[in-house]
This record gives sequence, structure tokens and C-alpha cells, in this order.
Amino acid sequence: MTKKLSTEDLIKKIERLTKQRMAEQPVVELNQFRDVKNKLNPINILVIEDDETQRNSLKRILEAEGYVTRMAADGPELTQILDEDHEIHFIIMDVGLPWINGFELAQMIKDHRDLKKIPLIFLSAQAEESDFERAREVGANDYIKKPFDIDKLKIRIKELLSGEK
Repeated sequence: MTKKLSTEDLIKKIERLTKQRMAEQPVVELNQFRDVKNKLNPINILVIEDDETQRNSLKRILEAEGYVTRMAADGPELTQILDEDHEIHFIIMDVGLPWINGFELAQMIKDHRDLKKIPLIFLSAQAEESDFERAREVGANDYIKKPFDIDKLKIRIKELLSGEK
């Protein structure tokens, strides 16, 4: 006949077995935790860049950081992405885009009720003072000149996603 456990004994037995099994588990590295978190709650970054080499480079850089990237070469490709109803958390955009330049496109995005709060960074080879001023006018959070420092871009994305200015 099996001995009946008291509630107190049952709790102790469960705690002991749980601690024992937890101690047997391998230590989870921070990168593994980040990877699981990103799979459950991915951060989607939209890259609007007409140069294919730049687009692919940005895709590799961002995905290595755990972000999901959506890529558009111009306005028409952007409309396809917006039509697919992907949630977008961050936008990186070139200024020199065909058909509709980046400033015009950014203004349209910042005028949109659902997209206006999304952080936006311009990455561009254009670097006149008037470009920086225009970026501020259309509501961009930053303007980074190409060629750009990869680490600076990563840091700036993290700052803006966490709400830092």
C-alpha cells in the first residue's frame, strides 16, 4: 500500500525534484534567449533602398542582429509590403529613390495614422546641410551618411526601438 503524502511533504517533494531537474539543464546563453524572444515577438525592419547590393548588405546586418527584414527597392514595392499587412517596427530609407524620393515618401509615411510613430532613419550618400534639415522637417529620427558605420547603425536602431532619443 502506498503511503499518503501530506500537503507539506508533497510540496517539498515537488520543490526538490524541480530543483534537481533544473540543475541538470544546460545554461541558456543570452543569445539563445534573444533568438527565442525574437522568434516569438519579431521586430520587423523595413528597408527601402534602390541599390540591390546595399539592400542585401543591410538585410545580412539586420538579420544577424535578430531582426526580420522587409525589403523594397522603391515606392511600388513598398505598396506591396504595406498591402501584405506586415507589422513594421522600424524604417531605414535611402533618399535617392526612383519615382518618389525618400523625403517625399517619408512625408507620406509620417502623415499616415498608423505609420507615423515608427522610427525612421535615412541612410544616404547625399549629405548637404539642406538634406539633414529636410530629414528633420519630414520627421526622420536620424540621418546617417553612406558609407556608414555598421556599429553606429546598430546602436542607433536599438536606441530608437527602446524609446531613447
